[in-house]
Amino acid sequence: MEKYEILRKLVGFNTIKDKENKEILNYLEKYLKEYGFKTEYKTNNLIMSYGNRPKMGFLGHTDTVEYIDEFKTPFELRIEDGYIYGLGTNDMKGGIAAFLEAISKTDLTKLKRGIKTYFTFDEEIKLTGIKELVSNKIKFPEYMIFGEPTNNEIFVGHKGLIEYEIIFEGKKAHSSTPDKGLSANMNAVKFLYNLDEFYNKEIKPEKIFDYEVPYTTMNAGIINGGTAPNSISASCKITLDFRIAKAEHIEKILNKVEELAKEYKAKVEILQLVEPFANEIDFLKEKKTTNFMTEAAMVKDSKRMILGTGPVTAHEVNENISEKSYEKLVSQYQELINKICMWFLGTRTKMDNFPNKLL
Repeated sequence: MEKYEILRKLVGFNTIKDKENKEILNYLEKYLKEYGFKTEYKTNNLIMSYGNRPKMGFLGHTDTVEYIDEFKTPFELRIEDGYIYGLGTNDMKGGIAAFLEAISKTDLTKLKRGIKTYFTFDEEIKLTGIKELVSNKIKFPEYMIFGEPTNNEIFVGHKGLIEYEIIFEGKKAHSSTPDKGLSANMNAVKFLYNLDEFYNKEIKPEKIFDYEVPYTTMNAGIINGGTAPNSISASCKITLDFRIAKAEHIEKILNKVEELAKEYKAKVEILQLVEPFANEIDFLKEKKTTNFMTEAAMVKDSKRMILGTGPVTAHEVNENISEKSYEKLVSQYQELINKICMWFLGTRTKMDNFPNKLL
């Protein structure tokens, strides 16, 4: 196999907004069939399995974000000074390629338990792919690996998310006669002021030291209202997100936003609502978590590990990973396959006989 052949092929598919989703799924399906995997489910998602009673699963999303013109070679691998450049190399085609390569280097006939692979679409915008699987009651194995970029660290939990779109309706008038109108912009400002005051008093002070940023965060990402400096704004739209460190914060935030929306006559749409999670992995000593959110939050009945490439350059210009990180990840995935599917069969003796620390 040519060096980085799988990653080169995956990056070559333009999967911005899932444009070539069908083509990339066909490639993944054909590749895994050569190693004895069988297709179980195929829509805009793809699920394949090998062996009996799968104990381990791998999940990767195939879509990427858009790029700007400064990106030199978005759909071609470029290797310079030990780094691999290309759109999706980090988020997260590098993780997918590394797992496929790990499969190719594993003697699957020696596995005592099987493996499943899940490839999802539309992770970057609405999480449509994983939501489809969950709503269709698709089953996941006991252990699940998610190939998001982590710089080769294993995370076993992450923050939750509430993402809002809020629209304020006003009445247009000339700015010289403000009493004839109703400013949607001013209502949005007052709403945000009151919400920020609530957040800083009731939410932010609660520290959860499992996270690098040890509290729930609030961000007003977009504010868009008005048409002219001398006109009272008739409409204003804002988007907010909260990265949730503590599950109890969710209800408090939902209630406060609903209360303020009534006061300022705003229409509220919840774009995303995902709870935080942290689970125990019996063969890992450290319990590390991360601030970003992944599809792992939606898979609630499995022991979940997030493990992928580095350095973390997701959504950056000239997204890249290091060659060392990619090669180490292949070895880490191989080790996990052996640990879970070959050696670790759920008994304490088997678990203790296997090295605790991953490469």
